[in-house]
Amino acid sequence: MIMKEKHDLDYLIVPTGLTVMLAYHMWHLYRIVQHPNKTAIGINAINRRLWVQAMMEDSPKNGVLAVQTLRNNIMASTLLASTVIMLSSLIALLMSSSSWEKSLYLVFGDRTELGFSIKFFSILVCLLFAFLLNLQSVKYYSHASILINVPFKKVSSSPHYHHLAAEHVARTVNRGSYFWSLGLRAFYFSFPLFFWLFGPIPMLLSCFVLVFMLYFLDVTLEFGSAVACSDHDHRKDKVALGMET
Repeated sequence: MIMKEKHDLDYLIVPTGLTVMLAYHMWHLYRIVQHPNKTAIGINAINRRLWVQAMMEDSPKNGVLAVQTLRNNIMASTLLASTVIMLSSLIALLMSSSSWEKSLYLVFGDRTELGFSIKFFSILVCLLFAFLLNLQSVKYYSHASILINVPFKKVSSSPHYHHLAAEHVARTVNRGSYFWSLGLRAFYFSFPLFFWLFGPIPMLLSCFVLVFMLYFLDVTLEFGSAVACSDHDHRKDKVALGMET
């Protein structure tokens, strides 16, 4: 009877914690799409686009700075990918270990062998997914480091072509950043799954704490209006330039 109550606790609390995490990220995705200037990801995307355009205005002068900046981003993605794959190896080692006294590490909840296998497998899948996302981030940053130094002014003198070339490079840089952010989110998502090893209640508490912390990292209001105005003025300048030509 007691074991059944523990199983019921896992079946009730764990889906609640996962629902809280998924609901927050769905809301955050909606804010990014509908109100990008009120989120950190949206503001950073606008700033990266402006940065790429500034770097490509004088490519021979700013080429080294642009490549070094992108290389720093590649190193950050590589570091996170290395950390994730190391933790994945550790989780795989714990899954294959038969001498580990699993029941001593669980406060309250499912103590069965199947339950622990599901928990370890969930953590492993989450970490491997984060690893793949960081690999994609490295790929896009590597492409951008080449594209940002292409002498597009020698290819064509059309301002419209210059704008399209800069927008293409900016999209590539932003995609690299998006994949890095997704990889970091997947890494964050593994923390509640890790606390699940100690029981469903620590897992639920960690979900609420993580959502609370992410909210203050993701949402911004004051700086967003300034960036939105700057981006709007920049777009007006581009439109005026196109009308003049």
